[in-house]
Amino acid sequence: MRELSLIVRSAIRRCYGCYAWLALLVAVVPTCVLLAIAPGVERRRRVARAGARFFFLAIGSPVRVEGEPIGAHYPCVVVANHASYLDGIILTAALPAGFTYLIKQEMARVPVAGFILRRLGSAFVDRHDLLDRKRIARRLVEAAVRGEALGFFPEGTFDAPPGLKPFQPGAFAAAARAKLPVVPVIIYGSRQKLPAKRVLPAPGPLRVRVCRPVPPGDHPTARGLLQATRAVMLANLDEPDLAPPASGAHGERGRLARARAPVEEQRHIPA
Repeated sequence: MRELSLIVRSAIRRCYGCYAWLALLVAVVPTCVLLAIAPGVERRRRVARAGARFFFLAIGSPVRVEGEPIGAHYPCVVVANHASYLDGIILTAALPAGFTYLIKQEMARVPVAGFILRRLGSAFVDRHDLLDRKRIARRLVEAAVRGEALGFFPEGTFDAPPGLKPFQPGAFAAAARAKLPVVPVIIYGSRQKLPAKRVLPAPGPLRVRVCRPVPPGDHPTARGLLQATRAVMLANLDEPDLAPPASGAHGERGRLARARAPVEEQRHIPA
């Protein structure tokens, strides 16, 4: 009986996964057409947001947004944990349409995804090229100084095992130079829904928690912003800290910061 139950659950999961990819195709095709013809980045970003929301609604996982309204802190620098291939689409569905996202260069060569990201005005960076990283960092600082809202996955990549990986400093350098608040955003459920090395998505809910911003006045340096932001994210994310002591919020100072970091209340923000 137990084996039959496992077979049935596996079959349901496979059917759901195939349906989810079909729903993505149904959402992506008209979205790409509209992105190809729509003038202006802001208009195209609104199109992408609508397409992302339709996709998650179609697969029974509408993104629930909790916490602080982003609009109250706009413009700002948003940093989010990275656990799944779905995270970029989740942020697109959950956040306002005005964000410029930093994306790894490899995504520019992915069919369809690369086209969408370019039409949305994303910034691509070669993580292995120091000169390119510096060039993109300067561009993002200039954008932040102009008052543009920026979105980052500061871990840069993700793996199947849970945990918050070390942060890259670019987001925090841009925020410190532009004196913009850093808004930590926690994505829940994406690792379970479509983790690394899995092909078919699984059923399950998705939530995004927008935490209270980390003000640049309290942490004037990029390193200070990074450590304070990381402490908030670790306090609200039920996953281990994977950063070594020198680059994360480890050590006595890090433990004290995490102890002081507020755990955000679960207040739903209507879409």
